[in-house]
Amino acid sequence: MPQANIVVYGAPWCPDCKRAKQFLGEQRVPYDWIDIDRDETARAYVQQLNDGKQIIPTIVFEDGSLLVEPSNAELAAKLGIQPKARRDFYDLIVVGGGPAGLSTALYAAREGIETLVVERSAIGGQAGVTERIDNYLGFPQGVEGARLADDMRAHAERFGAEMLPAQTVAAVRADGSYRTVATESGDEYGAMALLLAVGTRYRRLNVPGEEDFIGAGVHFCATCDGPFYKGQNMVVIGGGNSALEEGLFLTRFADRVTLLVRGDALRASRALQEKAANHPKMEIRFNASVQEFHGDGRLSAVVVKDSKSGSAEEMRPAAVFVFIGLDPTTDFLGDLVELDEWGFIRTFDNMQTSVEGIFAAGDARAGSTKQVASAVGEGAAAALMIRQYLEKTGDRRGYRGD
Repeated sequence: MPQANIVVYGAPWCPDCKRAKQFLGEQRVPYDWIDIDRDETARAYVQQLNDGKQIIPTIVFEDGSLLVEPSNAELAAKLGIQPKARRDFYDLIVVGGGPAGLSTALYAAREGIETLVVERSAIGGQAGVTERIDNYLGFPQGVEGARLADDMRAHAERFGAEMLPAQTVAAVRADGSYRTVATESGDEYGAMALLLAVGTRYRRLNVPGEEDFIGAGVHFCATCDGPFYKGQNMVVIGGGNSALEEGLFLTRFADRVTLLVRGDALRASRALQEKAANHPKMEIRFNASVQEFHGDGRLSAVVVKDSKSGSAEEMRPAAVFVFIGLDPTTDFLGDLVELDEWGFIRTFDNMQTSVEGIFAAGDARAGSTKQVASAVGEGAAAALMIRQYLEKTGDRRGYRGD
């Protein structure tokens, strides 16, 4: 990892500490984490910085400045991340800055469609925090997810697409022929057309103790949190491509990685299965399901049940990484557009949703294949459909495509 110039002082039980760490990880900003419950000197230092009060997270930057209990917006501002868009109205607003959203932004902006991309975390989406992508055409040796995300962003910006990262969309409205996007920070932006490329989030196990130890031994991003457990044993839960990819990445740091698979077979590609089976630091256990997590402030044990024998045992890894699937991040849409039974966005003719002028592409679209290459293709197709839609509307504002 790049050298860290930021130090986060906190504790595993602190929810604001977990949020700050997640934000920095999503933005691919390197930082050092110091647990003040384990470091008396660090605890005294935090009290000194806060006039005798023990307030966490306390985040100290390279220039000596600090933020105490900052919001994501405050962290974004400190890191130089644009907190607000340059204008109030655009031809097109793209909600989601992953491969699908960036592909749409590139094609649209290249056509002269004034485009804003709003992303709740870092531009690049989950691709940006994936250690390596081996199946994207044109990169025969594979490509780092962060590099691919940065190049995609630069490509879209080259044609004039505007990026607004670290801003969560709280609501979307359809007001006649206009679409309005409201952010959690209280800003509103209007557009003639809207693309929903909101992606997905990691699915939870929903077992006792999981929520208590998220960020304190239970994680969903190996790239973000794996380096904090160097030389220790780790557990990865899942049997698909993501679980094996992240598990193989963790072998860079772990003494041993145990893969727990609920069924009796892996669902990952054959190439990944062979890599995992032949890796000296990896062990694969089938028919293993997690029953609960134990600990006192931080994870100390995982109860695992063998579904064939019915026996249970306690494992004591330093950390557990959960990769069991994805859920769409569509809660904020309410009943604005039609969703399927799992919450994915239904699209009809021309990649349009049930609301005219609102389109969808990428992982959150019902029927998508959840691959970077297909997301990029869907984004390009959506941009062409959006252009046709804008050509039919009377008020195109800044659109210069005709």
